[in-house]
Amino acid sequence: MTETVPLSTAPLRARAAVDLAALRDNVRALRAAAPHAELMAVVKSDAYGHGAVPCARAAVEAGATWLGTATPEEALALRAAGLDGRIMCWLWTPGGPWREAIEAGLDVSVSGMWALDEVTAAARLAGPSAPARIQLKADTGLGRNGCQPGEDWDRLVTAALEAQSAGLVRVTGLWSHFACADEPGHPSIAAQLTRFREMTAYAEARGVRPEVRHIANSPATLTVPDSHFDLVRSGIAVYGISPSPEIGAPADFGLRPVMTLSASVALVKQVPGGHGVSYGHHYTTAGTTTLGLIPVGYADGIPRHASGTGPVLVGGKWRTVAGRIAMDQFVVDLGGDEPETGTEALLFGPGDRGEPTAEDWAQAAGTIAYEIVTRIGTRVPRVYLNEQVAD
Repeated sequence: MTETVPLSTAPLRARAAVDLAALRDNVRALRAAAPHAELMAVVKSDAYGHGAVPCARAAVEAGATWLGTATPEEALALRAAGLDGRIMCWLWTPGGPWREAIEAGLDVSVSGMWALDEVTAAARLAGPSAPARIQLKADTGLGRNGCQPGEDWDRLVTAALEAQSAGLVRVTGLWSHFACADEPGHPSIAAQLTRFREMTAYAEARGVRPEVRHIANSPATLTVPDSHFDLVRSGIAVYGISPSPEIGAPADFGLRPVMTLSASVALVKQVPGGHGVSYGHHYTTAGTTTLGLIPVGYADGIPRHASGTGPVLVGGKWRTVAGRIAMDQFVVDLGGDEPETGTEALLFGPGDRGEPTAEDWAQAAGTIAYEIVTRIGTRVPRVYLNEQVAD
């Protein structure tokens, strides 16, 4: 989990301010986009780098009825932090903490017979904590986790129903995941929806009575209403980042970025023209100028691939990373300006003050904004704003 510090004691080097009021507003916007379905707020990977426990609490306060994580350890940490209600986790490997998950009342995903065998064995040991709550995952075309249609699905459904009849499990859900929902109109979307309907209909015809059927992720929640079913799973959109930047910025979807990453300028100095900057001297000053040292680097999650391209707001002006991003620091050419040491350098945020956004950094690094926020390291403290719900 990331470190949480009070605002008044936040270190000057760097901080990631997480606006929980914005997160609550995003959850409300997502609920409005899928008004007939429940909402799962996905808080995997420490809430995409924002801090799992504070973000999970804020999401529940705003009406999320489910929480979702990838690993069981993430889900168990939420329980240990006092979060009640429905929590689902889906990334299991053999020998995982099945019994602990059952005893904690988690919903666990099952994609194959090995997982069903392990969860039923754990349920026998759990005794009064059984039955285990399981959700059967169908591979409808993503080609990643999930059970293949046809004989594999028939076998898994049959075995799950037998385990349910024995009192070891209860099948609480049927689910899948899109491959290309961030590309509206992609033919795979309709194909996966058809396959999902077929596979859920088959399971229900055999006797499965799921509480929830779900396939919609963030982009599908916002752009594919036919995919909403009983529950939508929203991850990146909860944190105010557009899941489909090609068709809309966050504001176009009623979202606001939650994280603002800033650092304090550590040094300002004048250098002559022809001066090499950072490792490899991939940047050389064109003439006499000033350089500013920003004390964060790839050990803090700043992508090295954005060397020479990453944007930063210093002194009210956009600057660009000069030369290579190092492990702990990088340099910007201030063009002769001389801001005071300690001046705030805004790497990304909502853009209200003219600062870059996570999407701008994604473009600079040739990646997606999901990766930009998720990779911000643990030595950058998270400072939580608006922790209390406004009256």
